[in-house]
This record gives sequence, C-alpha cells and structure tokens, in this order.
Amino acid sequence: MGLTRRIILAAGAAAAATAALPRAFAQQASKGGTGKFYEKGSVRIFYEETGSGFPLMLLPGGGLNSTISFFTGNSPFNAVEEFKGQYRCITADLRNAPSGQSTGPVEVDRPWDSYADDHLGLMDHLGIDKFMVMGFCIGGPFPRSYCRGCAGAARGVASGDARP
Repeated sequence: MGLTRRIILAAGAAAAATAALPRAFAQQASKGGTGKFYEKGSVRIFYEETGSGFPLMLLPGGGLNSTISFFTGNSPFNAVEEFKGQYRCITADLRNAPSGQSTGPVEVDRPWDSYADDHLGLMDHLGIDKFMVMGFCIGGPFPRSYCRGCAGAARGVASGDARP
C-alpha cells in the first residue's frame, strides 16, 4: 500500500473515531446557560443564546476542541459576559469537539466549510439573516467562509488571535 493511501486511510479512520467518540462516552454539560440543539440531517449542533439586541455570533477558540466553555476558561476575556448587555450573543460547540455536545460527520472534501455551514445553518434556524461575528483562534478564519457562502449576512467581523 502506498504512502498516500495510508495517509488517506489513517485520516478517514481518525475522522470516524472522532465522530463516534461523543456517542461512546457521556456528553459533558456546558458550563453556562441552558443550551439547545439545532439539527440538520445527521448534524447536531449544541448552542446557547444570551442577551438581547443585534445578533453577535461568538466563535470560541480551542482548535478542534472548541466549545462554549472556552469563554469561561481559556479566552482572553469572557465575550459572552462582556457583550450580552448590548447584543444577542449566540455561540456553539464545534462539531465533534471531544468535550462538546455537537456531533455529526465532517465532509472530507470540504471540512473547513462544513464547520462554517454549521454556523450559518444555526443562524438560519434562529431566523437571523444579518449579524456580526467575533471569532477566537480557530473561530477567527470561519467568517471568510461566511462571506463566500452568504454574501451580506455578516455585518461586522472581528478576529481574535487568528493566524493567516
């Protein structure tokens, strides 16, 4: 078996194991408000809403371990607490984050866009067509996909600690 094929098979096995992990172990509860689930097909996204005002999507950092609890743990500041007095703050666990509650397969030919689809799908589910977004770490680059996939939806974008 060639090296390229081994790499592809190993990546596929890792993706399958990651997708199965939340079902194999008990889900951890979020450290925050009461959350809800948005479901589309085999994808199930755990999210929370806090505050009122113009919608602000807050994308937690933490790499592929990105969950809502980021804002009360490793974040430079608690963006939900900071902005909930002025904005309707919406945040969600990244699909298949080991300590999160969001689950579902990631499309292997467009994995990055799969995550962005989750965010845009959630906003559609909530009836929000215009919003601002602030992302930390891995959450920083996602808005670029929003601009490609849903022209005009993001009214303001802020990237915190995002790499090019």
